[in-house]
Amino acid sequence: MRQKRSNLWGRIPNGVWLLISLAVAVALWLFAAHQWPAVFATPGMVWKALLSKASNGVLWGHVGASLSRVLTGFAIAFVVAIPVAFLMAWYDPFRHVVEPWIQFIRNIPPLAYVFLIIAALGIGQTSKVTVIFIAAFLVMVVTIYQGVKGVDVTLIKAARVLGANQFDIFFKVTIPATTPFILVAARLGLSTSMTTLMASEIVGGDKGIGMMIQQANGYYQMDVMLMGIILLGVIGICFEKIVKFLERRFTGWQETIQQ
Repeated sequence: MRQKRSNLWGRIPNGVWLLISLAVAVALWLFAAHQWPAVFATPGMVWKALLSKASNGVLWGHVGASLSRVLTGFAIAFVVAIPVAFLMAWYDPFRHVVEPWIQFIRNIPPLAYVFLIIAALGIGQTSKVTVIFIAAFLVMVVTIYQGVKGVDVTLIKAARVLGANQFDIFFKVTIPATTPFILVAARLGLSTSMTTLMASEIVGGDKGIGMMIQQANGYYQMDVMLMGIILLGVIGICFEKIVKFLERRFTGWQETIQQ
């Protein structure tokens, strides 16, 4: 009986499941708006707020500012994390000096040191990008480091037996074997960048989705607040889909188990 039920659920297309999930979410949203109207705006009110902000161009200014900060901080962190992770994995003296501080700072919430960075760099773009860079770098460097350390030693020994030098081992064995971890690190880094964005924007500035949410909170515009929160989620999902596409593109040679 269980097998028949499992096959029955498996015949339902993913698109249908998505529609069911959206319907459940909207139903819960309407229920929350009915129970707590002072806190939760209705879907119609949020949609009107979106159209209003988009038509006068205010929304695009906030979105553009936030995206530039996230992508800049993430890109710098990604470029720096890869060599640092490889140096940690290949050279023990470097790892012994650097790793304790990485683990220490990684356990500190970004909101705890964002004020220190803003005091040093001001409330401009540089401080916000720096906060995002630190948070994304710490997540990615640990993930990539674990990937490099997990490279099968048998592959390296086999390459040496076949006459490969250190350069060949690095680019033809270690890099391909670590690529899945690098892409996972990119996914985690983007997610961390999005969550850290709020911490960097709510403490100062004139543009950004976080700033828009904070201003809406000050004027008790719950529809704008909810719109900003949903917008952050949509942007995060888009980033997730892009990284998953890159994973399929660059790691298609690997054997995978389809769920």
